Amino acid sequence: MTSLKFGTSGLRGLVTELVGLPAYSHVRAFCAMIGEDGAAGPGGEVLIGRDLRSSSPLIAAQCARAIVDAGLVAVDCGAIPTPALALAAAQCGAPAIMVTGSHIPDDRNGLKFYRSQGEIDKADEARILAWHAKLNLSVAPDEPVTPRRHDALAAYEARYREFFGADAIRGLTVGVYQHSSVGRDVICDLIAALGATPVPLGRADRFIPVDTEALRPEDVALAAQWAGSQKLDAIVSTDGDADRPLVADESGLFLRGDLVGALTAAFLGADVIVTPVTSNSALERLGLFQQVVRTRVGSPYVIAGMAEAAAAGALLVVGFEANGGVLLGSDVAHEGVSLAALPTRDAMLPILATLTAIARAQKPLSRLAAEQNFAIALSNRLQEVPQEKTAAFIARLDADDPAYRNAAFASHGGVAARDRRDGLRLTLGNGNTVHFRASGNAPELRVYVEAMDEAAAGALLQEGLKLARETTA
Repeated sequence: MTSLKFGTSGLRGLVTELVGLPAYSHVRAFCAMIGEDGAAGPGGEVLIGRDLRSSSPLIAAQCARAIVDAGLVAVDCGAIPTPALALAAAQCGAPAIMVTGSHIPDDRNGLKFYRSQGEIDKADEARILAWHAKLNLSVAPDEPVTPRRHDALAAYEARYREFFGADAIRGLTVGVYQHSSVGRDVICDLIAALGATPVPLGRADRFIPVDTEALRPEDVALAAQWAGSQKLDAIVSTDGDADRPLVADESGLFLRGDLVGALTAAFLGADVIVTPVTSNSALERLGLFQQVVRTRVGSPYVIAGMAEAAAAGALLVVGFEANGGVLLGSDVAHEGVSLAALPTRDAMLPILATLTAIARAQKPLSRLAAEQNFAIALSNRLQEVPQEKTAAFIARLDADDPAYRNAAFASHGGVAARDRRDGLRLTLGNGNTVHFRASGNAPELRVYVEAMDEAAAGALLQEGLKLARETTA
């Protein structure tokens, strides 16, 4: 048994089960797959990036060793946001490997694989696993190699400097919650380059697992404290590998990621948005987009949905997840400047688009957010819940006999409808919703709710967590 598995964001598991032979052998399998397709970069290059968690430098070094042993050229891009590495891969025409566990704790890490065209898909995952079994490696050489170096950050910063322009957010004062995000300095640099004043806050010298879908109480308290002690137009941050944004208004209240995604898509002028079933039900009611396409949770499903929308004739497709990560499925032309498609989660685009939107509207972010009339939606998670227990819990709720689920939510009028696209989303008799699903990357059971007001949503979330906790204990 092992914690290592492919989820919605690559291969992840405990550090103790990833370092050494597992990391080396999976990278060798990835190299074998791209070699089979003739998909290595110019000169056989494979790019490597990493986040700031404590195990990432060692695992990145083991990736480099595996790439060289596969007869390819390892290129070290250093500590860099995941979307910056993806952009470099596209520009260089080379595959890439990002060493990151994103938001999960420091005792876990992962590998995210990219072709030059973007993230690998589920078929590629199966091929990597097949090659892993075929190679059947038993030894991981520990002799270090010296990879070639490549500065991928410069192009990533230039991408947004050129698109937004030097005066896009002039006059704003923006708090930047830095913690241990690999993008913490890039965010400050870009905010300053676009005319605003960045205020660095909360820089950490140890890894902090900031999850944009399940904020820690201390993160919420810090944002409120910073907003109360100084005049800020917004507070922004990201998760560990800077592919999911966090945006708080002038009072320190964090906006949900799907609201940030909707503001970004509207700013860009999207006619079609693609988003998972967990995103707010208000998206269909906004009237901002010609079509809202719903998918399962995870960037591979959003990417597939964007490709289908483009093939069906959509003019400008933007994907986003409830965690806030925005995927740009189409090239965008804005005031004579082009922004190339980048179909992987990115935190920088939604952060800068939201700040630019409030600068142009000349109104507080809280008011801009309220005008979207989103339902009150909350989410949280139970950690260390094995997926088989989550599956058993969901199966019990979804059984043909409705007595159990109706009794569980009797105070809400029972259950009126079920959606099985990803986990189980229940529409209750009073119109509220509660959604249970297993995380694709960790042994976690996630709970999402929507209700008419904050108090009702909070109470329903606690009910859902309590029911799940008691059933999976």
